[in-house]
Amino acid sequence: MSKITKNQKEVKAKYDHSKLYTLSEACALLKEISYTKFDSTVELSCNLGVDPRKANQMIRGVVTLPNGTGKVVRVLALCTPDKEQEAKAAGADYVGLDDYVEKIKGGWTDIDVIVCTPSVMAKVGALGRILGPRGLMPNPKTGTVTMEIGNAVRDVKGGKIDFKVDKAGIVHCGIGKLSFTPEQIYQNAAEVLNAISKLKPQALKGTYMKSAAICTTMSPGVKVDLKAFLNNVEK
Repeated sequence: MSKITKNQKEVKAKYDHSKLYTLSEACALLKEISYTKFDSTVELSCNLGVDPRKANQMIRGVVTLPNGTGKVVRVLALCTPDKEQEAKAAGADYVGLDDYVEKIKGGWTDIDVIVCTPSVMAKVGALGRILGPRGLMPNPKTGTVTMEIGNAVRDVKGGKIDFKVDKAGIVHCGIGKLSFTPEQIYQNAAEVLNAISKLKPQALKGTYMKSAAICTTMSPGVKVDLKAFLNNVEK
């Protein structure tokens, strides 16, 4: 068994890993139990009682975090020349079409999000094997395939994220940075949990949102009292 470090001992003394904390308490506690020297990413995970193999239980959504993600999002806009200026004015980091399609075919994926117009989807679709596994494939459902390319770029830069349940029935997403205030972390986490709660499949029997936890890079997970949170929202 590996020896427990001084930092881990201090963390262990500050929180109870078996306790359910209110979302507000959990967000405040993160500051106490994180000891990285860099600005850690805050992550939220929510375990759902769904079967992702069934089409009518595949949970996927889009949410705009009130306080942004805290990280610089590199956006590539793939569009025809008539839309290039609109994308550039909105803040896209890279704008073009054929040159970038060829770069991606050559293995370049040094970007976080791709937005495009419907007219170029035939060319973008051919990149599916490269973009799909990296989560970079534009999708109309997440607002990244649209004629309103400028708005799409602004949304992504402003904190719009998409989330999707994985094969284990869990939604994971980054919701901010440790440098955020506890209130900012709370607001972002609440926005995501509310968005997930609204996507409950009609056909689902039993508990939908089973458990949730919040953590930072290298910190232990703090269990969130989902029932208290959801009851508070419903009042």
